[in-house]
Amino acid sequence: MPKGVEMSHGALVNSLAGIGTSKLRTLQFATLNFDVSCQELFICWKDGGVLVLVREETRRHFSDLLEFIEREAIERLFLPFVALNHFAEVWSAQRVQLPSLRELYTAGERLQATPLLRTFFEAHPNARLINQYGSTEISVISEHHLAADPSCWPQMPHVGRPIVNTRVYLLDGHGAPVPFGAVGELYIGGAGVARGYLNRPELTA
Repeated sequence: MPKGVEMSHGALVNSLAGIGTSKLRTLQFATLNFDVSCQELFICWKDGGVLVLVREETRRHFSDLLEFIEREAIERLFLPFVALNHFAEVWSAQRVQLPSLRELYTAGERLQATPLLRTFFEAHPNARLINQYGSTEISVISEHHLAADPSCWPQMPHVGRPIVNTRVYLLDGHGAPVPFGAVGELYIGGAGVARGYLNRPELTA
């Protein structure tokens, strides 16, 4: 079931603190009803970067999107993993070079280092892949910068370490920390935790 949560402005500000401060040309890819759009918008406004808007028909057709990214010299992209993998698949057919690309953030689903992704990043050695994780109840919780050499990537890259002002704990059924390497329930604390479920418990899974 979908969950209804209220994210504070402070959670967004805290998540932006972990993103690099370089003034990059960033594509506004996510629709405005998706939380990643806030990262795309505010990271540019925070650091004085350039936010590049794209038409809906271009956003939907990745062959056109690749040409748009090349033409507009996009340097930073935020793409969920499914979109990222499709992006790499379309790129493999067109082989459009994107020399301006520097940072590619992915989140939303578990990242897999597919052969398509490895090939794409091998062809773009100046671009770095950054994996972020955040559950519904929190904004971005952790971040992991993958190695520059895609051949070093594990098949299932980890989600990284907690970002600033955030804590993560793995606890057992009694609320005690589990031993290193053991399975536990994920508990999150810190600046990015949602305020609650909008007083609508029926939306809570």
